[in-house]
Amino acid sequence: MVSSGSRLPLSMLLQTKEATEEEPRKASREDWRKAKELEEARKAGNAPAAVDEEGRDINPHIPQYISSAPWYYNTAGPTLKHQRPQDDEKQRSGIDEWYKRGVDTSKPLVTKYRKGACENCGALTHKRVDCMERPRKVGAKFSAKQIAHDEFIQPTIVSDYDGKRDRWAGYDPANHREIVEEYLKIEQAKRELRAQKLKENPDLAEEQDEEGDEDRYVDEVDMPGTKVDSKQRITVRNLRIREDTAKYLRNLDPNSAYYDPKTRSMRDNPTPQLNPEETEFAGENFVRYSGDIQKHAQAQLFAWEAYGKGVDVHVLAEPTKLELLQKEYEKKKSQFKDEVKNKVLEQYGGEEHLAVPPKALLLAQTENYVEYSRYGKIIKGQDKPIIRSRYEEDVYINNHTTVWGSYWSNGCWGYKCCESMIKNSYCVGENGKAATTKPTNEVANPSETVVENDAPKMCPENQAKPPPAAVADALQTTDKQQSQQTARGASQPEGTTPVGGDNNSSDSSNSDSDSESEGTAKRGRKESKKSKKKRKKEKKRQQRREEKNSRKKSEGKAEKDKLQLALEAEEQSQRRAAELLRQDERKRPYNSMYDVKAPTEEEIEAYMMKRRREEDPMLAFMDK
Repeated sequence: MVSSGSRLPLSMLLQTKEATEEEPRKASREDWRKAKELEEARKAGNAPAAVDEEGRDINPHIPQYISSAPWYYNTAGPTLKHQRPQDDEKQRSGIDEWYKRGVDTSKPLVTKYRKGACENCGALTHKRVDCMERPRKVGAKFSAKQIAHDEFIQPTIVSDYDGKRDRWAGYDPANHREIVEEYLKIEQAKRELRAQKLKENPDLAEEQDEEGDEDRYVDEVDMPGTKVDSKQRITVRNLRIREDTAKYLRNLDPNSAYYDPKTRSMRDNPTPQLNPEETEFAGENFVRYSGDIQKHAQAQLFAWEAYGKGVDVHVLAEPTKLELLQKEYEKKKSQFKDEVKNKVLEQYGGEEHLAVPPKALLLAQTENYVEYSRYGKIIKGQDKPIIRSRYEEDVYINNHTTVWGSYWSNGCWGYKCCESMIKNSYCVGENGKAATTKPTNEVANPSETVVENDAPKMCPENQAKPPPAAVADALQTTDKQQSQQTARGASQPEGTTPVGGDNNSSDSSNSDSDSESEGTAKRGRKESKKSKKKRKKEKKRQQRREEKNSRKKSEGKAEKDKLQLALEAEEQSQRRAAELLRQDERKRPYNSMYDVKAPTEEEIEAYMMKRRREEDPMLAFMDK
């Protein structure tokens, strides 16, 4: 036999010559031949067997791969020690040996502090640094009260490769007894409940027998495409007949539908270019969502919901009962919806809005045939009319035949059909036109005629407002002219001809008598006094008007100045906002120091004048 440590024949290792030599010589061919002869002789029984280090014979018929020791044993002679149990295996822990939990309560309770024990709890198996108990205000070393039990002295567990990876190592089977007792209590409660139901209604005995056999029925059911063994709990899924074409052979393109070899499933259609109804296999998704599968899924969902509400029904055990219940449920559900709908309509109305045309008409779909050329021109049929406005056209209100704004007169808009200047008024037709036109009668006072002709006609909406500045100036001018004419007539001396007078008046004055001239002088003096009073009154009136006008002008100027300032402030805020938007978000200042107050009328007007109108078609040109 040859050792793997020296890789030399056993006959050479047993020679005394090699032991006496200082340096072992290399094995020659002759030595190899002698070793082989010795092995053959030992096998034949003509030579004694090899002896190991313990003095035991080694069977010469043992194969070399068993008798040769590994190189790391450093053997100097024949041995079989590496095939025997090693010493480290004797030191391994048993299968039932594990670390002990808790504290050792078998020993009597200690009432006196022991030297070297924990100063906090008094246990002797650990120090104060390793104590897991809450730190006491007065430790057990000084109080000698409530000294804790000592922990177990844990054994040294030595496990092999499998023992270190055992998931149930240290498990106490007694813990499983709690789970068993819990299920036994549940089964006992079920039996008591079943017995109580039988006492109340004996006719339920057959149904309960069916429920008890439900598990057995499930184990014996053979679903299509599966093979279930109820004893070994083995399920083989998705088997196919050998004569059928495999799914992955339907389309050999690697970019086609994915085939999962583990579950033997192909969800997508391998031949999407063909009609799924004509092909033999269109993917498992097509089969899953075709036929009565959706109906069956709805029935299963209804059965689950009904069972959760307390109705005893099963989709496989009682399919007919389930279908009848589902039909009754759908019928009552539709009736309940109709009742609720009718109550809402009776209370709030609006039933006419439910009578809408079909969706095809709502989406402007018609059956008019229109044929187009390749360039988009109509060859046959009528083109769709162009919608010119998003608002309703030819819709009139309040008996009008024209829209508001179809008539213009003296700076006012109105209706052309009746020439009414009041918006949303009722149309009276030609009677309204006749009422607006005034008869051309002669006016006695020419000054009133001048004022009436000069002042523009005001709209009904603007009658409550004060007249414009132009109208006020015209009225003041007319009053001035009238007062001047009166003053000239009163201060005219005797024998003078008034401005614009006739020659006949001078002739008549020369032919009057002296009495008439004296009466005329008296009347002239009286009239001069009256005219002076009138002039004073007119001056006062004029001064008041001028003060009012100046006050109005100053107020208008102040309002104009306020509006101008508001416009400038709005422009400045818009420029600042644009600058802030151009800056980086991290460099923008905060707005927490700004005063929050209600805007004034001028600020609101400035905002409305300067705000950006996105619907304005000239907005792009204004920005440039």
